[in-house]
Amino acid sequence: MTHTKPGKLICVGTGMRMAGQLTPLARSYIETADVVVAAVPNRFARKWLQDIAKQYICLLDYYDDCDIEGKNRHDTYRRMSATILDEVRAGKTVCAAFYGHPGIFACISHMAIKAARAEGFSAEMLPGISAEDCLVADLGLDPGATGMVSMEATQFMIFERRLDPTALLILWQPYIAGDLTRKRFDTTSARLQVLVDKLARDYPLDHAVILYEAATNPLETPRMDTIRLRDLPTATLNGITTLVIPAAFTLQRDQATVDLLNALPQAESEAMQTA
Repeated sequence: MTHTKPGKLICVGTGMRMAGQLTPLARSYIETADVVVAAVPNRFARKWLQDIAKQYICLLDYYDDCDIEGKNRHDTYRRMSATILDEVRAGKTVCAAFYGHPGIFACISHMAIKAARAEGFSAEMLPGISAEDCLVADLGLDPGATGMVSMEATQFMIFERRLDPTALLILWQPYIAGDLTRKRFDTTSARLQVLVDKLARDYPLDHAVILYEAATNPLETPRMDTIRLRDLPTATLNGITTLVIPAAFTLQRDQATVDLLNALPQAESEAMQTA
């Protein structure tokens, strides 16, 4: 698509620890854009954005929509996306800033980019350092060692998902696990017990799991609390808590497939000789 309209949208990530995890390109867009639109929860990061942006629009108050009867988080996200698009339609270069990575658990950026492109505007996303990146570094886990499965906690609960307990499992947002209203920003021990019971189909209840929280400023240290799976319903969870479940069992060799693979060079060689 040829972009002829003057408005432009760039979605950037500020990283988890903004001071050291903001890419030079993201910072350049934040400084030079006509307007920066963001819903960054960390007040220090928010103040920094306000100081360097030409104009700053904060979207945090939009979450108050969830207190209105009949509205839920997705209504709020659509309103945030619409605010971003209004600025683009006004012909401005708009930088939408999201903490972490702008495309991971940030549906607003995807909605805004899709809408902007559909209307003929230039729109792009720049990668940022996500909580998952920090998790791998802080916990010393290599997803390549056993493989990794990553999904949102409530999505896992309400859909038929097949787990592989020989792989690393990451469940995001256990703080709102089991909330079907999309209006709450917390969970209950009863809902967490439902989560534990479903996980117990594949994992022992005494399996060690990790409650992880990435540090969000240079003075913090990441949270890395190890508990037993059975104790999750009584654990302290925060909005940024991630449930990390290491592999519970060792990988089992698929000898039949290994034998097939080992036989391939010999079979290919014999075919070449008879050709």
